[in-house]
Amino acid sequence: MGTNTDYIIAVDNLVKEYNGGKVTALDHCSLNVKKGQVIAIIGPSGSGKSTMLRSLNLLEEPTSGKIYFNGIDLTSKGVDINKHRQKMGMVFQHFNLFPHKTVLENITMAPVTLKRQTEAESRETAMKLLERVGLLDKANEYPNMLSGGQKQRIAIVRALAMGPEVMLFDEPTSALDPEMVGEVLDVMKELAAEGMTMIVVTHEMGFAREVADEIVFMSEGRIIERGIPKQIFDNPSNERTKNFIDKVL
Repeated sequence: MGTNTDYIIAVDNLVKEYNGGKVTALDHCSLNVKKGQVIAIIGPSGSGKSTMLRSLNLLEEPTSGKIYFNGIDLTSKGVDINKHRQKMGMVFQHFNLFPHKTVLENITMAPVTLKRQTEAESRETAMKLLERVGLLDKANEYPNMLSGGQKQRIAIVRALAMGPEVMLFDEPTSALDPEMVGEVLDVMKELAAEGMTMIVVTHEMGFAREVADEIVFMSEGRIIERGIPKQIFDNPSNERTKNFIDKVL
């Protein structure tokens, strides 16, 4: 199942346990993602959404199960996980920018250090990306001079600067003031429209409904239901999904 080349990511029977098996964060989860697809993972707090997302590039080491990326099992011994992580951009809830480096330095650091681009090439890429998200004038400023929404847009640019094949977003707007959420979601909508493969853990139901090709609902470490937004939001088949949707909409 997992090596099917139709899927850029295929998760097969993923289990993640803590405390020697006393806590099950992921309970036999399977998920396929096609190239260009936008998947929104929703569900109550503590349902395993972020653990699922962070397992995709092995920031969380699964207890058992397989994760395939472009047909390669990332969980098998001898796989250079750092090489594959370079193809998966990750944007966290908290921006994780280096405070002592300028915006431009934050963006160019990884491509230059990993010898993906020369310094000149990475600067050019960074400036184009900054222009695209409306922050070209912030290139030489430090993160503490930016608003939360600006920092998160920079974090997205930093991930894009590596030329990823997939973007993983872990609740990218939950730490933002409400009036800044829109500017980050706009960048994500643009990426989706351009065909970027995206997996987004989110509380933003409007965004999930509008942008996602597929909604995955999780509860208690399990994938309870998945389907197109209209089905999940308007006519969920599972009672737990229905209760959650009724509360958040």
